[in-house]
Parts: sequence; structure tokens; C-alpha cells
Amino acid sequence: MNFVIDLGEECAAMKIAFVGKGGSGKTTLSSLFIRHLVEQGSPVLAIDADINQHLAAALGAGEEESLTLPTLGERLPLIKEYLRGDNPRIASAEAMIKTTPAGAGSRLIGVVEDNPIYRACVREVGGARLMVTGPFTEDDLGVACYHSKVGAAELLLNHMIDRAGEYVVVDMTAGADSFASGLFTRFDLTALVCEPTLRSVGVYRQYRDYAKDFGIDIAVIGNKICDEDDLAFLREHVGENLLCWLDRSTHVRAAERGEIRPVVELEPGNRRALATIRSAVDARTRDWAAYQRRAVEFHIRNAEAWAGVELIDQIDPDFVPRPGLGSRLEDAVRG
Repeated sequence: MNFVIDLGEECAAMKIAFVGKGGSGKTTLSSLFIRHLVEQGSPVLAIDADINQHLAAALGAGEEESLTLPTLGERLPLIKEYLRGDNPRIASAEAMIKTTPAGAGSRLIGVVEDNPIYRACVREVGGARLMVTGPFTEDDLGVACYHSKVGAAELLLNHMIDRAGEYVVVDMTAGADSFASGLFTRFDLTALVCEPTLRSVGVYRQYRDYAKDFGIDIAVIGNKICDEDDLAFLREHVGENLLCWLDRSTHVRAAERGEIRPVVELEPGNRRALATIRSAVDARTRDWAAYQRRAVEFHIRNAEAWAGVELIDQIDPDFVPRPGLGSRLEDAVRG
């Protein structure tokens, strides 16, 4: 079944995911970049979509605060009901799955606004607005996969209109596990954190090979660089995809011990790396039609694979979302 969506306008794009091998420092880099944006006064929404939920702590939350944050997984019924709006193609909130794309009558959400989802799920941590997908619960063990948790984040991003100067930063689950859902297609730039090791480079190659068929832009961020040999190793193995790198950092070591210092105290070279990442994100443009088309593609895949082919009827082939026109997709570009 083929759906044709006319090309819409391109605009500045601001969604970035941090991925990488477990232990490469992607959560640390995510938190530093989030804090860099906050320090500069930029609107930012952070989402912890890692199976190991450490982003809150990296942003400065204490153990008790981290454990009591509301989770997207627990509030999935609310998320579905609100985003569904009065979309006539969706019979009920229960009929929505993680890949359900927005259609006429759906509610679209912005990065910064007041809505029931944000009131229930967003908390300020270290000056940043944070949402967490939630860890495994005792009831999940042995019977559920983690991607049932991150489905809430995918659904949100399918219905999110971000504008120039607004940022969505997602700390993804480690390694190629990110490809177990369509969430990996929701970003304008994927920052792959890579240590100067063969294992870390192997994850980069796997991610690169999986992503190439989906038009995913990957930028490698070198991490824990000690000397010129480390840098030469990364340049040899990732080539022009090496965007920037961070040296080993006493600032980061302090954070790993629980001492969260102001981001302005980060070493100058490492701060320049954060600025380089931001410039790379700011330079991206999003083709909203292609963005919607990828959402449709993964919805069809999931419908045919497990959810039921009847859910293909949830797709509205005549609409493409774009920013600046209100909160519902009736205000979208008609094909």
C-alpha cells in the first residue's frame, strides 16, 4: 500500500539523539549538551530513553528525586488520549501504537508549552526540562522488552512540532538496540559517542550501516581522548564523520563522583566541542514531508508485522505537519 505525501517546506531542525556503546559516555555527553543549551538560555526538552535511567542524575538530581520522577510508560494512556484528539481515523486511544502518525484532528505539541502531558511527565532537573521513559519494573522482568517503554517517546515525537531555536535532546539506549523501534528516525542529527577503541568503532560501523538506508545523519563525537594517538585512531576509523572530540576531563570525573559543577567550568576545549555540536544541529534543515514519510513507513511495518494491517488505516495520506500553524494537524500542509 503506497501513500504519497507532497514535499513540504524545509526548516531549521533541532532534534538530536546521543547514541553509542555502553560506557562510551553518551549519557555524560547528553547531560553536558543539555546543560550547555540551558546555560545559553535555549528552550530544551530532554528525554531519557536509555534502559539505564541515569540522565536525571547526570543533570544533578539526587537518588530520591531520580527514583520518584514520573515516567512516560506509566502515563501512556494519557499520552495517547491527548495526542489522538478527535482524529477520525483512530477509533480509540487504545488503538494507537508507538508508530501511529499524526493526522487530521490529532493534537500536535510544541517543545515548550502547557499541556496535560507535560504537566504529568515533565520535571525540572538542574535547570533542564526532563522526561524519562522509566526503568524496568518487577512486573516487566522476563515478559516485556524495553522498547515497549520507549514507544511513548516515539509517539510524542511523531506529534511534536519543534521550531528553530528549540531543542529536543534524547539519550538513547546503548548500541544498535536503538534500531529496535522507529525512534531512531525522529532526529535531525544522531551524535554517536565513540571512544578510541575497536569495540566502540565497531558500534559506530554497525550504526552507520543500519542508518544509511534511512537518510540518518550521523556525526561522531570522540570521547575520552588522551593524546594524538587516540585522535589519529578515530580519524583512521571514522574519517570525515568525526565532528569533534572531548578530552579526558576532571570536570566529568567530578560529576561521576556526584559533584555536578557549573557547565561554564568545563575545560575550554570541551566547551568548544559542545558549541560545535550545537552548530551542527543548527545547520540541519528538516524536510517535513520526508520526516512524515518515514513515520508512515515504520507504522506500516509495525502494522504488518504484529499490530494488525487494519491499523494502516490510521495513516492520513493528505497531510504534512509544519511549524507555526497551531496545535492541530488541520493546520498542516495539504498535499
